[in-house]
Amino acid sequence: MPSVVMIVGATACGMPIFAAMGGAALLFFWGDGTPANAVPGEAYRLTTSPMLAAIPLFALGGYLLAEGGASRRLTRLFTALFAWMPGGLAIVTTLVLAFFTPLTGASGVTILSMCCVLLPVLVGARYAESTSIGLVTVSGSIGLLFFPSLPVFLYAFYANVPFERLFVGGLLPGILLVVVVAGWAAVQGWRHGAVRTRFESREAASAVWEAKWDVALPAIVLGGVIAGIVTLVEAAAFTVLYALTFECFVHRTLGLSRDVPRVVVECGTLIGGFMIILGVALGFTNYLVIAEIPTRALEWSQAHIESPLVFLLALNVFLIVVGALMDIYSAIVIVVPLVLPMANAFGVDPVHLAVIFLANMELGYLMPPMGENLFLSSYRFKQPLIRIYRSTLPYTALLLVAVLLITYVPWLSLGLLAALERHGYLAR
Repeated sequence: MPSVVMIVGATACGMPIFAAMGGAALLFFWGDGTPANAVPGEAYRLTTSPMLAAIPLFALGGYLLAEGGASRRLTRLFTALFAWMPGGLAIVTTLVLAFFTPLTGASGVTILSMCCVLLPVLVGARYAESTSIGLVTVSGSIGLLFFPSLPVFLYAFYANVPFERLFVGGLLPGILLVVVVAGWAAVQGWRHGAVRTRFESREAASAVWEAKWDVALPAIVLGGVIAGIVTLVEAAAFTVLYALTFECFVHRTLGLSRDVPRVVVECGTLIGGFMIILGVALGFTNYLVIAEIPTRALEWSQAHIESPLVFLLALNVFLIVVGALMDIYSAIVIVVPLVLPMANAFGVDPVHLAVIFLANMELGYLMPPMGENLFLSSYRFKQPLIRIYRSTLPYTALLLVAVLLITYVPWLSLGLLAALERHGYLAR
């Protein structure tokens, strides 16, 4: 127990989370008298999975698109299509950030890299500063349900669910989260007389034409996988080739020798950190399995919770707390094996559970006092943390309602899947 207290204290003082998880796993193995050589077996299973090659390839494809100007083209597209509406700039901001987040695989990257560019634009268009700060902070936290989000691929691997089903199932819930955030900010902008721009059909057509390949990529890749034309790794490799071709030779925004090596190094740094976290989290998860923690949690839930509705509410509370205290990759590896047996016992569909899990992780990023993106926003905008809390509070409350809708209306996650299956576009 003193050792565990020391690890918790060191983590609170800034020790990396991977060191805390690895140290805790070793302590638990040692205290239980269980050889730690059980961990390499799980690591070997990971190395033999096709998911391992696909993860860095999809991440590299997203980085190439992000560095090659996909965000600029999407900004121009959404501005041309929506900036004429009341509160249109808020809608544009939400869409751009929500689409940028899955390209990099991390909402924190979105806040650190793009939000300082968009915040002055919003304030200059007469949006209230509080509304603007809240908007860019929250919009940088949503979008993880969209292709090619790295957390979705990792969840698919650990829950043994086809990743294409998760992306299809997450589409409508992801759109709901975007609509809720954009709608609130748009109403606030309209109330304060925010500036609008005229709709110009020529500019809209030109923006659509310029961004057509960025918008087409998710449909092409997911369509190929769903139709069985390509495997997962082939789809990931195609994404990299697609991004390289269009960024280096069509748009010419990246130099093959000047920029691509830098992008590869940046992506490799992200994936390297991700793999370190994944490796130590595997050890922690293995201890939980050996100690039969999932089985005990299932027995406890069945003994104390009778209604599936109550279970879903308790699951939401638990996942929000986890999201506020732990990064999403560690949470997937450690928590998914715990909640899967319980969800199965209460008849929760695996795809619906995945969407609930990921939506709550997005919400956890914004929950005071420990939400990761609140601290990143405070650091990036040089604002007191309490002001960030106040700015994001209305959005967080609305997102909480949206997450409850996603939880208790399974059709949002399963309706599109059922339609595709009914028409033979997706295998059951």
